[in-house]
Amino acid sequence: MEILGASLRICVDDLETAIPFYERLAGGTALRFERGGVQVAAIGSFLLMSGPESELEVLRKVAATIAVKDVDEAHRLLTDLGAHVLAGPVPTPAGRNLLAMHPDGSLFEYVDHRA
Repeated sequence: MEILGASLRICVDDLETAIPFYERLAGGTALRFERGGVQVAAIGSFLLMSGPESELEVLRKVAATIAVKDVDEAHRLLTDLGAHVLAGPVPTPAGRNLLAMHPDGSLFEYVDHRA
């Protein structure tokens, strides 16, 4: 499995207020989308999320988002290594993702991007 990078997941109260800071910090423009009632802005290595507390409570439990070349390959390797895939692979606005619990109990989201 080829890991391409990782994004730090940050839950914010006000996405519109947070975006300019992270755009200047990362030197990029926010890519915005919505998922399950949560507004998301991807800026460099930061993934800002804002929405209902019931949704954010779950999202805060995921340690990081790991970008991989192929989510199917990640699924196979994670399963072989004893991780428990909780959800996915499922389509996203940019590609596919899955949520996996590693044997140590930590949760990670794995994503790939399709052109």
